[in-house]
Amino acid sequence: MTETATELAFDHLLRGPSRQEVGGGTVTFGPDGITAVETGGSGPPVGQVVLPALCNAHDHGRGMRTTAFGAGDDALEVWLTRLGLEPKVDPYLRAAVAFARMAQGGIGIMNHCHNTQDPDALMDEARAVARAARDVGVRVAFAVPLMGHNPITYGDPAPLLKAVGPEAAARIKARKIMPFADQLAIAEDIFALESPHFMPQYGPVGPQWVDDATLATVADRSASLGRRVHMHLLETESQRQWADAAYPGGLVSHLDGLGLLSERLTVAHGVWLTPDECALLAERGVMVSVNTSSNLRLRSGIAPVAAYIKAGLRFGMGMDGMSFDDDEDALRELRLLWTLQRGFGVHDVLDRDRLWQAVVADGRAAILGPDDGGRIAPGAPSDVLALRTDRMMADVVPGRASAEDLILARATKADVAGLWIHGRKIVTDGACLGIDLPALEAEMLAQARSAAEAAPADLDEVARIEAAYRDYYRTGCHCHPAPGPAGAETTP
Repeated sequence: MTETATELAFDHLLRGPSRQEVGGGTVTFGPDGITAVETGGSGPPVGQVVLPALCNAHDHGRGMRTTAFGAGDDALEVWLTRLGLEPKVDPYLRAAVAFARMAQGGIGIMNHCHNTQDPDALMDEARAVARAARDVGVRVAFAVPLMGHNPITYGDPAPLLKAVGPEAAARIKARKIMPFADQLAIAEDIFALESPHFMPQYGPVGPQWVDDATLATVADRSASLGRRVHMHLLETESQRQWADAAYPGGLVSHLDGLGLLSERLTVAHGVWLTPDECALLAERGVMVSVNTSSNLRLRSGIAPVAAYIKAGLRFGMGMDGMSFDDDEDALRELRLLWTLQRGFGVHDVLDRDRLWQAVVADGRAAILGPDDGGRIAPGAPSDVLALRTDRMMADVVPGRASAEDLILARATKADVAGLWIHGRKIVTDGACLGIDLPALEAEMLAQARSAAEAAPADLDEVARIEAAYRDYYRTGCHCHPAPGPAGAETTP
Protein backbone atom coordinates (compact mmCIF):
# COMPACT_ATOMS: atom_id res chain seq x y z
CA MET A 1 0.00 0.00 0.00
CA THR A 2 1.36 3.37 -0.96
CA GLU A 3 2.00 5.83 1.87
CA THR A 4 1.80 8.91 -0.35
CA ALA A 5 -1.28 11.12 -0.49
CA THR A 6 -3.58 11.15 -3.50
CA GLU A 7 -5.12 14.40 -4.74
CA LEU A 8 -8.10 13.56 -6.93
CA ALA A 9 -9.75 16.26 -9.06
CA PHE A 10 -13.44 16.26 -9.89
CA ASP A 11 -16.08 18.24 -11.73
CA HIS A 12 -18.88 16.71 -9.65
CA LEU A 13 -18.92 15.38 -6.10
CA LEU A 14 -21.47 13.10 -4.46
CA ARG A 15 -20.48 13.34 -0.83
CA GLY A 16 -22.65 10.45 0.35
CA PRO A 17 -26.22 9.92 1.51
CA SER A 18 -27.00 13.64 1.63
CA ARG A 19 -26.20 13.96 -2.09
CA GLN A 20 -24.43 17.30 -1.68
CA GLU A 21 -23.32 17.84 -5.26
CA VAL A 22 -20.95 20.73 -5.93
CA GLY A 23 -18.80 22.00 -8.77
CA GLY A 24 -15.12 21.36 -9.42
CA GLY A 25 -12.58 20.69 -6.71
CA THR A 26 -10.25 18.10 -5.22
CA VAL A 27 -10.33 15.44 -2.55
CA THR A 28 -7.07 14.49 -0.82
CA PHE A 29 -6.61 11.20 0.98
CA GLY A 30 -4.09 8.60 2.09
CA PRO A 31 -4.08 5.23 3.85
CA ASP A 32 -5.38 6.73 7.09
CA GLY A 33 -8.38 8.48 5.57
CA ILE A 34 -9.60 11.54 3.73
CA THR A 35 -7.69 14.65 4.80
CA ALA A 36 -9.25 17.43 2.73
CA VAL A 37 -12.11 18.25 0.36
CA GLU A 38 -11.71 21.48 -1.57
CA THR A 39 -14.65 22.76 -3.63
CA GLY A 40 -15.41 25.71 -5.87
CA GLY A 41 -12.47 25.22 -8.21
CA SER A 42 -12.51 27.16 -11.47
CA GLY A 43 -10.02 25.15 -13.51
CA PRO A 44 -10.75 23.30 -16.75
CA PRO A 45 -13.13 20.30 -16.55
CA VAL A 46 -11.53 16.95 -15.74
CA GLY A 47 -14.50 14.81 -16.80
CA GLN A 48 -14.84 13.03 -13.48
CA VAL A 49 -17.34 12.53 -10.67
CA VAL A 50 -16.19 11.36 -7.23
CA LEU A 51 -18.30 9.46 -4.71
CA PRO A 52 -17.83 6.90 -1.91
CA ALA A 53 -16.95 3.34 -2.96
CA LEU A 54 -19.99 1.16 -3.56
CA CYS A 55 -20.87 -1.68 -1.18
CA ASN A 56 -22.16 -5.19 -1.87
CA ALA A 57 -24.01 -6.25 1.26
CA HIS A 58 -24.45 -9.90 0.22
CA ASP A 59 -22.52 -12.10 -2.20
CA HIS A 60 -21.04 -15.58 -2.48
CA GLY A 61 -17.82 -14.82 -4.32
CA ARG A 62 -18.01 -17.51 -6.98
CA GLY A 63 -15.58 -16.92 -9.79
CA MET A 64 -17.55 -19.34 -11.95
CA ARG A 65 -20.88 -17.80 -12.92
CA THR A 66 -23.69 -20.22 -12.17
CA THR A 67 -25.13 -20.30 -15.68
CA ALA A 68 -21.68 -21.26 -17.01
CA PHE A 69 -21.67 -24.59 -15.17
CA GLY A 70 -25.30 -25.51 -15.74
CA ALA A 71 -27.22 -23.91 -12.87
CA GLY A 72 -29.61 -21.89 -15.00
CA ASP A 73 -32.00 -19.46 -13.35
CA ASP A 74 -35.01 -21.03 -11.64
CA ALA A 75 -36.78 -21.05 -8.29
CA LEU A 76 -34.18 -21.19 -5.52
CA GLU A 77 -35.26 -24.57 -4.18
CA VAL A 78 -34.93 -26.10 -7.65
CA TRP A 79 -31.82 -24.13 -8.60
CA LEU A 80 -29.97 -25.40 -5.51
CA THR A 81 -30.07 -28.94 -6.92
CA ARG A 82 -27.83 -27.77 -9.78
CA LEU A 83 -25.52 -25.61 -7.68
CA GLY A 84 -23.58 -28.76 -6.87
CA LEU A 85 -22.55 -28.95 -10.53
CA GLU A 86 -19.95 -26.24 -9.92
CA PRO A 87 -16.56 -27.72 -10.84
CA LYS A 88 -14.01 -27.61 -8.04
CA VAL A 89 -11.23 -25.10 -8.67
CA ASP A 90 -8.46 -23.50 -6.65
CA PRO A 91 -10.28 -21.49 -3.94
CA TYR A 92 -7.88 -18.57 -4.42
CA LEU A 93 -8.79 -18.33 -8.11
CA ARG A 94 -12.48 -18.62 -7.27
CA ALA A 95 -12.37 -15.71 -4.83
CA ALA A 96 -9.83 -13.49 -6.58
CA VAL A 97 -11.72 -13.56 -9.87
CA ALA A 98 -15.02 -12.77 -8.13
CA PHE A 99 -13.57 -9.93 -6.05
CA ALA A 100 -11.72 -8.38 -8.97
CA ARG A 101 -14.79 -8.40 -11.18
CA MET A 102 -16.78 -6.67 -8.45
CA ALA A 103 -14.01 -4.11 -7.94
CA GLN A 104 -14.09 -3.34 -11.66
CA GLY A 105 -17.73 -2.34 -11.13
CA GLY A 106 -16.93 0.06 -8.29
CA ILE A 107 -17.44 -2.23 -5.30
CA GLY A 108 -14.77 -1.88 -2.65
CA ILE A 109 -16.56 -3.33 0.38
CA MET A 110 -18.46 -6.61 0.30
CA ASN A 111 -19.93 -9.41 2.36
CA HIS A 112 -18.68 -12.79 1.23
CA CYS A 113 -21.21 -15.40 2.36
CA HIS A 114 -18.95 -18.37 1.84
CA ASN A 115 -20.17 -21.53 0.11
CA THR A 116 -17.53 -24.13 0.68
CA GLN A 117 -16.48 -26.48 -2.10
CA ASP A 118 -15.18 -28.94 0.51
CA PRO A 119 -16.34 -28.68 4.15
CA ASP A 120 -13.21 -30.49 5.29
CA ALA A 121 -11.08 -27.81 3.62
CA LEU A 122 -12.95 -24.77 4.96
CA MET A 123 -9.91 -23.42 6.78
CA ASP A 124 -7.76 -23.61 3.65
CA GLU A 125 -10.55 -21.95 1.67
CA ALA A 126 -10.76 -19.13 4.22
CA ARG A 127 -7.02 -18.52 3.95
CA ALA A 128 -7.34 -18.40 0.18
CA VAL A 129 -10.21 -15.91 0.39
CA ALA A 130 -8.22 -13.73 2.80
CA ARG A 131 -5.25 -13.72 0.41
CA ALA A 132 -7.50 -12.90 -2.54
CA ALA A 133 -9.07 -9.98 -0.67
CA ARG A 134 -5.63 -8.60 0.18
CA ASP A 135 -4.28 -9.03 -3.34
CA VAL A 136 -7.29 -7.44 -5.03
CA GLY A 137 -7.37 -4.79 -2.31
CA VAL A 138 -11.03 -4.95 -1.28
CA ARG A 139 -12.55 -5.08 2.21
CA VAL A 140 -14.27 -8.46 2.66
CA ALA A 141 -16.48 -9.61 5.51
CA PHE A 142 -16.27 -13.41 5.51
CA ALA A 143 -19.43 -15.13 6.77
CA VAL A 144 -18.26 -18.49 8.16
CA PRO A 145 -20.93 -21.02 7.10
CA LEU A 146 -22.67 -22.75 10.02
CA MET A 147 -25.34 -25.45 9.63
CA GLY A 148 -27.40 -27.46 12.04
CA HIS A 149 -30.12 -29.53 10.34
CA ASN A 150 -32.42 -30.05 7.34
CA PRO A 151 -29.72 -30.41 4.67
CA ILE A 152 -32.15 -32.08 2.25
CA THR A 153 -35.46 -30.18 2.39
CA TYR A 154 -37.18 -27.60 4.59
CA GLY A 155 -39.68 -30.13 5.93
CA ASP A 156 -40.06 -33.91 6.01
CA PRO A 157 -37.68 -35.24 3.33
CA ALA A 158 -39.47 -38.61 2.99
CA PRO A 159 -41.60 -37.70 -0.07
CA LEU A 160 -38.56 -36.31 -1.86
CA LEU A 161 -36.41 -39.34 -1.09
CA LYS A 162 -39.16 -41.68 -2.30
CA ALA A 163 -39.56 -39.73 -5.52
CA VAL A 164 -35.88 -39.79 -6.51
CA GLY A 165 -35.47 -43.55 -6.11
CA PRO A 166 -33.29 -45.62 -3.76
CA GLU A 167 -29.89 -44.99 -5.34
CA ALA A 168 -30.23 -41.23 -5.52
CA ALA A 169 -31.87 -41.20 -2.08
CA ALA A 170 -28.90 -43.01 -0.60
CA ARG A 171 -26.51 -40.44 -2.05
CA ILE A 172 -28.67 -37.56 -0.82
CA LYS A 173 -28.96 -39.04 2.67
CA ALA A 174 -25.20 -39.45 2.75
CA ARG A 175 -24.81 -35.68 3.06
CA LYS A 176 -23.44 -35.08 6.53
CA ILE A 177 -23.33 -32.01 8.73
CA MET A 178 -20.16 -31.54 10.75
CA PRO A 179 -20.80 -31.49 14.53
CA PHE A 180 -21.41 -27.92 15.61
CA ALA A 181 -18.55 -27.98 18.11
CA ASP A 182 -16.19 -28.73 15.22
CA GLN A 183 -17.77 -25.99 13.08
CA LEU A 184 -17.34 -23.53 15.93
CA ALA A 185 -13.68 -24.52 16.41
CA ILE A 186 -12.98 -23.88 12.72
CA ALA A 187 -14.80 -20.55 12.99
CA GLU A 188 -12.50 -19.51 15.82
CA ASP A 189 -9.46 -20.34 13.71
CA ILE A 190 -10.93 -18.27 10.87
CA PHE A 191 -11.56 -15.31 13.18
CA ALA A 192 -7.83 -15.39 13.95
CA LEU A 193 -7.17 -14.47 10.28
CA GLU A 194 -8.79 -11.04 10.71
CA SER A 195 -7.06 -8.17 8.92
CA PRO A 196 -8.05 -4.80 7.40
CA HIS A 197 -9.07 -6.71 4.25
CA PHE A 198 -10.64 -9.79 5.87
CA MET A 199 -13.21 -9.55 8.64
CA PRO A 200 -14.85 -12.84 9.69
CA GLN A 201 -18.46 -13.03 10.86
CA TYR A 202 -20.72 -15.84 11.99
CA GLY A 203 -22.72 -17.13 9.03
CA PRO A 204 -25.62 -19.40 10.07
CA VAL A 205 -26.87 -20.09 6.58
CA GLY A 206 -30.59 -19.67 7.29
CA PRO A 207 -33.16 -20.68 9.94
CA GLN A 208 -34.49 -23.50 7.76
CA TRP A 209 -31.03 -25.08 7.83
CA VAL A 210 -29.89 -24.24 11.36
CA ASP A 211 -31.31 -25.58 14.63
CA ASP A 212 -32.26 -23.44 17.61
CA ALA A 213 -29.33 -24.53 19.75
CA THR A 214 -26.86 -23.43 17.08
CA LEU A 215 -28.61 -20.09 16.57
CA ALA A 216 -28.72 -19.44 20.32
CA THR A 217 -25.01 -20.17 20.64
CA VAL A 218 -24.24 -17.83 17.75
CA ALA A 219 -26.38 -15.13 19.38
CA ASP A 220 -24.57 -15.53 22.71
CA ARG A 221 -21.12 -15.42 21.14
CA SER A 222 -22.04 -12.45 18.97
CA ALA A 223 -23.19 -10.53 22.05
CA SER A 224 -20.25 -11.47 24.27
CA LEU A 225 -17.54 -11.02 21.62
CA GLY A 226 -19.09 -8.17 19.62
CA ARG A 227 -18.97 -10.15 16.38
CA ARG A 228 -21.33 -9.60 13.46
CA VAL A 229 -23.71 -12.26 12.10
CA HIS A 230 -24.92 -12.69 8.52
CA MET A 231 -27.84 -14.97 7.65
CA HIS A 232 -30.34 -15.63 4.85
CA LEU A 233 -33.92 -14.93 5.89
CA LEU A 234 -37.29 -15.46 4.14
CA GLU A 235 -35.90 -15.35 0.63
CA THR A 236 -38.66 -17.34 -1.07
CA GLU A 237 -42.37 -18.05 -0.79
CA SER A 238 -41.58 -21.66 0.11
CA GLN A 239 -39.48 -20.45 3.02
CA ARG A 240 -42.37 -18.23 4.13
CA GLN A 241 -44.75 -21.18 3.98
CA TRP A 242 -42.32 -23.39 5.90
CA ALA A 243 -41.80 -20.72 8.54
CA ASP A 244 -45.53 -20.17 9.05
CA ALA A 245 -46.09 -23.91 9.44
CA ALA A 246 -43.11 -24.56 11.72
CA TYR A 247 -43.42 -21.39 13.82
CA PRO A 248 -47.10 -20.43 14.16
CA GLY A 249 -46.06 -17.78 16.67
CA GLY A 250 -43.79 -16.18 14.08
CA LEU A 251 -40.29 -17.12 12.94
CA VAL A 252 -38.83 -13.64 13.38
CA SER A 253 -40.27 -13.39 16.91
CA HIS A 254 -38.79 -16.80 17.61
CA LEU A 255 -35.36 -15.65 16.43
CA ASP A 256 -35.74 -12.64 18.71
CA GLY A 257 -36.43 -14.97 21.61
CA LEU A 258 -33.16 -16.74 20.87
CA GLY A 259 -31.35 -13.40 21.17
CA LEU A 260 -30.31 -13.36 17.53
CA LEU A 261 -31.87 -10.03 16.53
CA SER A 262 -29.45 -7.19 17.23
CA GLU A 263 -27.58 -4.34 15.57
CA ARG A 264 -24.85 -6.89 14.79
CA LEU A 265 -27.12 -8.96 12.49
CA THR A 266 -27.57 -8.57 8.75
CA VAL A 267 -30.20 -10.70 7.01
CA ALA A 268 -30.07 -11.33 3.28
CA HIS A 269 -33.10 -11.06 0.99
CA GLY A 270 -36.07 -10.56 3.35
CA VAL A 271 -38.40 -10.73 0.33
CA TRP A 272 -41.25 -12.28 2.32
CA LEU A 273 -41.02 -10.24 5.52
CA THR A 274 -44.31 -8.89 6.87
CA PRO A 275 -44.74 -5.29 8.08
CA ASP A 276 -44.79 -6.46 11.71
CA GLU A 277 -41.58 -8.40 11.17
CA CYS A 278 -39.97 -5.36 9.54
CA ALA A 279 -40.93 -3.29 12.58
CA LEU A 280 -39.38 -5.81 14.97
CA LEU A 281 -36.17 -6.04 12.95
CA ALA A 282 -35.96 -2.24 12.84
CA GLU A 283 -36.50 -2.00 16.59
CA ARG A 284 -33.61 -4.40 17.18
CA GLY A 285 -31.31 -2.56 14.75
CA VAL A 286 -31.05 -5.42 12.26
CA MET A 287 -29.99 -4.63 8.67
CA VAL A 288 -31.26 -6.20 5.44
CA SER A 289 -29.45 -6.80 2.16
CA VAL A 290 -31.78 -6.22 -0.81
CA ASN A 291 -30.62 -8.47 -3.67
CA THR A 292 -32.75 -7.26 -6.56
CA SER A 293 -31.27 -9.09 -9.56
CA SER A 294 -30.92 -12.35 -7.68
CA ASN A 295 -34.48 -12.21 -6.38
CA LEU A 296 -35.75 -11.76 -9.92
CA ARG A 297 -33.51 -14.37 -11.52
CA LEU A 298 -34.33 -16.97 -8.85
CA ARG A 299 -38.05 -16.18 -8.97
CA SER A 300 -38.18 -15.11 -5.34
CA GLY A 301 -40.02 -11.81 -5.79
CA ILE A 302 -39.37 -8.14 -5.06
CA ALA A 303 -38.27 -7.07 -1.60
CA PRO A 304 -40.88 -4.96 0.26
CA VAL A 305 -38.67 -1.88 0.54
CA ALA A 306 -41.71 0.33 1.13
CA ALA A 307 -42.37 -1.66 4.31
CA TYR A 308 -38.70 -1.35 5.28
CA ILE A 309 -38.83 2.42 4.90
CA LYS A 310 -42.12 2.74 6.79
CA ALA A 311 -40.72 0.68 9.67
CA GLY A 312 -37.36 2.47 9.70
CA LEU A 313 -35.58 -0.77 8.78
CA ARG A 314 -32.16 -0.03 7.31
CA PHE A 315 -31.00 -1.89 4.22
CA GLY A 316 -28.12 -2.15 1.79
CA MET A 317 -27.69 -3.32 -1.79
CA GLY A 318 -26.49 -6.85 -2.46
CA MET A 319 -25.69 -8.65 -5.70
CA ASP A 320 -25.62 -12.27 -4.48
CA GLY A 321 -23.38 -13.30 -7.39
CA MET A 322 -26.46 -13.12 -9.62
CA SER A 323 -26.37 -9.75 -11.39
CA PHE A 324 -28.31 -9.30 -14.60
CA ASP A 325 -26.21 -10.12 -17.68
CA ASP A 326 -23.76 -11.93 -15.36
CA ASP A 327 -21.67 -8.75 -15.44
CA GLU A 328 -21.04 -7.96 -11.73
CA ASP A 329 -21.95 -4.35 -12.54
CA ALA A 330 -22.91 -2.58 -9.31
CA LEU A 331 -23.95 0.57 -11.16
CA ARG A 332 -26.53 -1.38 -13.16
CA GLU A 333 -27.67 -3.05 -9.92
CA LEU A 334 -28.06 0.36 -8.30
CA ARG A 335 -30.21 1.47 -11.21
CA LEU A 336 -32.40 -1.63 -11.00
CA LEU A 337 -32.90 -1.14 -7.27
CA TRP A 338 -33.81 2.51 -7.85
CA THR A 339 -36.20 1.79 -10.71
CA LEU A 340 -38.11 -0.99 -8.95
CA GLN A 341 -38.33 0.64 -5.55
CA ARG A 342 -38.72 4.41 -6.08
CA GLY A 343 -42.50 4.03 -6.47
CA PHE A 344 -44.86 4.02 -9.43
CA GLY A 345 -46.98 6.79 -10.85
CA VAL A 346 -46.79 9.83 -8.60
CA HIS A 347 -46.36 7.84 -5.39
CA ASP A 348 -42.84 8.27 -4.04
CA VAL A 349 -41.39 5.45 -1.92
CA LEU A 350 -37.59 5.45 -2.19
CA ASP A 351 -36.00 8.85 -2.69
CA ARG A 352 -32.45 9.54 -3.83
CA ASP A 353 -31.18 10.33 -0.35
CA ARG A 354 -32.38 6.95 0.90
CA LEU A 355 -31.00 5.18 -2.16
CA TRP A 356 -27.49 6.53 -1.61
CA GLN A 357 -27.76 5.83 2.10
CA ALA A 358 -28.46 2.19 1.23
CA VAL A 359 -25.71 1.84 -1.37
CA VAL A 360 -22.77 3.60 0.29
CA ALA A 361 -23.63 3.96 4.00
CA ASP A 362 -26.12 1.41 5.36
CA GLY A 363 -24.75 -1.28 3.06
CA ARG A 364 -21.31 -0.52 4.42
CA ALA A 365 -22.53 -0.71 8.03
CA ALA A 366 -24.19 -4.06 7.25
CA ILE A 367 -20.76 -5.36 6.23
CA LEU A 368 -18.33 -3.60 8.57
CA GLY A 369 -20.49 -2.22 11.35
CA PRO A 370 -20.44 1.53 12.06
CA ASP A 371 -17.12 3.08 11.02
CA ASP A 372 -17.95 6.65 9.88
CA GLY A 373 -17.52 5.62 6.24
CA GLY A 374 -19.70 5.95 3.18
CA ARG A 375 -19.03 9.66 2.73
CA ILE A 376 -16.50 11.97 1.15
CA ALA A 377 -15.45 14.22 4.01
CA PRO A 378 -12.31 14.89 6.08
CA GLY A 379 -11.81 12.09 8.60
CA ALA A 380 -13.78 9.49 6.66
CA PRO A 381 -12.14 6.26 5.50
CA SER A 382 -10.38 6.63 2.15
CA ASP A 383 -12.66 4.32 0.14
CA VAL A 384 -13.27 6.40 -2.98
CA LEU A 385 -14.74 5.80 -6.42
CA ALA A 386 -14.18 7.98 -9.50
CA LEU A 387 -16.36 7.74 -12.61
CA ARG A 388 -15.56 9.21 -15.99
CA THR A 389 -18.31 11.44 -17.36
CA ASP A 390 -17.31 11.65 -21.04
CA ARG A 391 -19.49 8.74 -22.19
CA MET A 392 -22.34 9.55 -19.81
CA MET A 393 -22.41 13.23 -20.78
CA ALA A 394 -21.59 12.99 -24.49
CA ASP A 395 -25.06 14.03 -25.64
CA VAL A 396 -26.12 16.21 -22.71
CA VAL A 397 -27.43 19.72 -23.24
CA PRO A 398 -25.37 21.89 -20.83
CA GLY A 399 -27.16 22.62 -17.59
CA ARG A 400 -30.02 20.21 -18.22
CA ALA A 401 -28.86 17.06 -16.38
CA SER A 402 -26.77 16.56 -13.26
CA ALA A 403 -24.08 13.95 -12.79
CA GLU A 404 -26.41 12.19 -10.38
CA ASP A 405 -29.16 12.09 -12.99
CA LEU A 406 -26.77 10.48 -15.43
CA ILE A 407 -25.39 7.94 -12.94
CA LEU A 408 -28.91 6.76 -12.16
CA ALA A 409 -29.86 6.64 -15.85
CA ARG A 410 -26.83 5.24 -17.65
CA ALA A 411 -23.64 4.65 -15.63
CA THR A 412 -22.00 1.23 -15.96
CA LYS A 413 -18.72 -0.36 -14.94
CA ALA A 414 -17.30 0.93 -18.24
CA ASP A 415 -17.30 4.39 -16.62
CA VAL A 416 -15.13 3.41 -13.64
CA ALA A 417 -11.98 5.54 -13.80
CA GLY A 418 -10.52 4.55 -10.46
CA LEU A 419 -11.25 2.82 -7.16
CA TRP A 420 -9.23 3.44 -4.00
CA ILE A 421 -9.59 1.31 -0.85
CA HIS A 422 -7.64 2.24 2.29
CA GLY A 423 -6.15 4.95 0.06
CA ARG A 424 -4.66 2.35 -2.26
CA LYS A 425 -5.66 2.49 -5.90
CA ILE A 426 -6.93 -0.97 -6.84
CA VAL A 427 -8.70 -0.27 -10.17
CA THR A 428 -7.72 2.14 -12.94
CA ASP A 429 -9.74 2.59 -16.12
CA GLY A 430 -11.48 -0.73 -15.57
CA ALA A 431 -8.30 -2.75 -14.94
CA CYS A 432 -7.42 -4.38 -11.61
CA LEU A 433 -3.98 -3.44 -10.38
CA GLY A 434 -3.35 -6.08 -7.71
CA ILE A 435 -3.82 -9.18 -9.85
CA ASP A 436 -3.71 -10.20 -13.51
CA LEU A 437 -7.45 -10.85 -13.86
CA PRO A 438 -7.45 -12.17 -17.45
CA ALA A 439 -4.73 -14.69 -16.57
CA LEU A 440 -6.55 -15.84 -13.42
CA GLU A 441 -9.85 -16.12 -15.31
CA ALA A 442 -8.17 -18.27 -17.96
CA GLU A 443 -6.59 -20.53 -15.32
CA MET A 444 -9.87 -20.86 -13.41
CA LEU A 445 -11.76 -21.79 -16.56
CA ALA A 446 -9.10 -24.34 -17.53
CA GLN A 447 -9.33 -25.94 -14.09
CA ALA A 448 -13.13 -25.98 -14.21
CA ARG A 449 -13.24 -27.63 -17.62
CA SER A 450 -10.62 -30.17 -16.61
CA ALA A 451 -12.52 -31.01 -13.39
CA ALA A 452 -15.79 -31.38 -15.30
CA GLU A 453 -14.16 -33.66 -17.84
CA ALA A 454 -12.54 -35.81 -15.14
CA ALA A 455 -15.81 -36.26 -13.25
CA PRO A 456 -18.69 -35.85 -15.72
CA ALA A 457 -22.06 -35.17 -14.18
CA ASP A 458 -25.03 -37.43 -14.82
CA LEU A 459 -27.27 -34.66 -16.13
CA ASP A 460 -30.21 -37.00 -16.63
CA GLU A 461 -30.17 -37.89 -12.94
CA VAL A 462 -29.75 -34.24 -12.02
CA ALA A 463 -32.84 -33.44 -14.08
CA ARG A 464 -34.84 -36.19 -12.34
CA ILE A 465 -33.82 -34.92 -8.90
CA GLU A 466 -34.58 -31.37 -9.95
CA ALA A 467 -38.08 -32.42 -11.03
CA ALA A 468 -38.61 -34.21 -7.73
CA TYR A 469 -37.66 -31.09 -5.78
CA ARG A 470 -40.01 -29.00 -7.91
CA ASP A 471 -42.91 -31.34 -7.16
CA TYR A 472 -41.97 -31.52 -3.47
CA TYR A 473 -42.30 -27.78 -2.97
CA ARG A 474 -45.16 -27.31 -5.43
CA THR A 475 -47.31 -29.81 -3.50
CA GLY A 476 -46.53 -28.32 -0.07
CA CYS A 477 -44.51 -31.19 1.39
CA HIS A 478 -42.14 -28.65 2.97
CA CYS A 479 -44.90 -27.55 5.34
CA HIS A 480 -44.91 -30.92 7.12
CA PRO A 481 -42.21 -31.36 9.80
CA ALA A 482 -39.84 -34.27 9.71
CA PRO A 483 -40.58 -36.96 12.33
CA GLY A 484 -38.32 -37.46 15.32
CA PRO A 485 -35.61 -35.17 16.66
CA ALA A 486 -35.04 -33.33 13.39
CA GLY A 487 -38.70 -32.38 13.20
CA ALA A 488 -38.75 -31.47 16.86
CA GLU A 489 -35.95 -28.99 16.23
CA THR A 490 -38.24 -26.96 14.00
CA THR A 491 -41.10 -26.89 16.49
CA PRO A 492 -41.17 -23.76 18.67
